[in-house]
Amino acid sequence: FALRWEQVTLTFTVGLATQAAWSYAKGLPMHSMLSGAVTCIGLSILVRADSLWVHPLLACVVLSAKFLVRIRGKHLFNPANLGVILAIAVLPGAWASPGQWGSDVLLGLWIVLFGITVTSSANRFDIAFAFLFCWVALLVGRMMILGQATPVLQNQLTSGALLVFTFFMVTDPMTTPNHRAMRFVYAALIAAFACVWQYHLFIPNGPVWALFLLTPLVPLLDWLKPAAKHEWRPAPLAAR
Repeated sequence: FALRWEQVTLTFTVGLATQAAWSYAKGLPMHSMLSGAVTCIGLSILVRADSLWVHPLLACVVLSAKFLVRIRGKHLFNPANLGVILAIAVLPGAWASPGQWGSDVLLGLWIVLFGITVTSSANRFDIAFAFLFCWVALLVGRMMILGQATPVLQNQLTSGALLVFTFFMVTDPMTTPNHRAMRFVYAALIAAFACVWQYHLFIPNGPVWALFLLTPLVPLLDWLKPAAKHEWRPAPLAAR
């Protein structure tokens, strides 16, 4: 984290306390605390602020929104995504930090996260691969049309925000379509919208804005192609 240690501490303290309070009120199991921890990590990585109050406020608001803004048993917005949007669009003295860590560290992180993805039993990483395929295809097409050099594409892909977005935002099983085919459609729409937003309208943080603005489509896609909603369950104990 490039934040002050006080900012990180306050983010996790308030975020996990908010998640615990709502989990207790709703009677949810304590393994739901992992969701709160992931949100706190995303906010600490992507959001920057000059003050100490921004991060804990965001953590409290976005984690509360999970329990308050719901449609058909699913919360509507990905908490980390909502937090970044609130930071850059609403809160004074706050901004997003998409470029960080350096290319060498990012390459290692991409390799590690791809390895975890391949060996994971989670059932929403299909949308991560679909988004990456469409995103890279659009950037390659743009590079070829404009006659750009390969390093331009490499620079566009070496972004900490893209990495966090791909593996921790767009893969959220509670805010993506339930049916696999609809997840592929959703991923393609996000990639196309983000490309236009960032490279034709020249507004930064294209994928983050695309996910936020297209989130209301998820209930419609679930209605068009119904499927079982994802349910979080603790891993079963190994047989003795």
